Amino acid sequence: MDITAFIRELLFSHDCVIVPGFGGFVGNYTPARIDKNNATFYPPVKQISFNRNLNHNDGLLVGRISGSSDINYGDARNMVDEFVAALRKKLERGEKVIFDNIGSFTNNQEGNVQFEPDRNVNYHLDSFGLESFQFSPLEGYDVRKRISSHINKEPVKRASIKKILWRAAVIVPILAIMIAIPFSSDIFKSKVEATTLNPLVTAELEDNKKAVDENIASVQNIPAVIEVVPSAVEEEMPYCLITGSFKLKQNAYTQANMLRKEGYDPEILDAPDNFYRVSAVRCKDLNSAREKVNTISKRFSGTWVKKI
Repeated sequence: MDITAFIRELLFSHDCVIVPGFGGFVGNYTPARIDKNNATFYPPVKQISFNRNLNHNDGLLVGRISGSSDINYGDARNMVDEFVAALRKKLERGEKVIFDNIGSFTNNQEGNVQFEPDRNVNYHLDSFGLESFQFSPLEGYDVRKRISSHINKEPVKRASIKKILWRAAVIVPILAIMIAIPFSSDIFKSKVEATTLNPLVTAELEDNKKAVDENIASVQNIPAVIEVVPSAVEEEMPYCLITGSFKLKQNAYTQANMLRKEGYDPEILDAPDNFYRVSAVRCKDLNSAREKVNTISKRFSGTWVKKI
């Protein structure tokens, strides 16, 4: 039985196919290349070489024959042995043995088997349908000339100096106004005052809880007036610890009464937009004010420092 058809089939999917007792066919991969001498492009190729020392039975060829011919493994092994025996007799008689689309075998003067592969067959599956081709190089083609001609045809447009100055005259004042507006607000006037960061400043919580606040105010003893500290004291103790800001003065009185019960000396200060701020205590310097903020914040969250 001629088993060369099985060998060819296995060479497409395996890099080594061994014929037990004879030798192994090895696939060698060569990437795509260009022959500049004759301007020929060659696809990737897997060419076949032969190694007579790879003659042990790895089961690949025998198993393939057994499965394809529907015979048991022992009978398939016997068929391979008979094929190899007949092949060796032909070589010993000096005959040339040809494996179609694989190569040819001959014995040299020393009696060793010589293999000549068929270079017209490519066993690399990814190169299926690809053949070598020639492409003559372009003559007289200068990339630099093409680039220079393209630049000359389409010169780069440059903005005139007048347009640049006109744009700057429009943009610079706008940027100056955008920068100046934030620094004119209250948050940048002092390093300590950060009233706009407190959620109680702009949120009129009292408007949403008007009924509750009226009931609280009627139960608690709210003083009619809380005197404002004279200007002399403001100069000596300029830092106030603000616990809240209210739209309704009655609610400011309610918190002031709560502070008084906690042992503080509260006062009500007028604030922008007709708000009323409640100060729990005054301090001489910033450091002492910051220390007291941590203590008061445990009872009245959101307390901040305000410099008068």
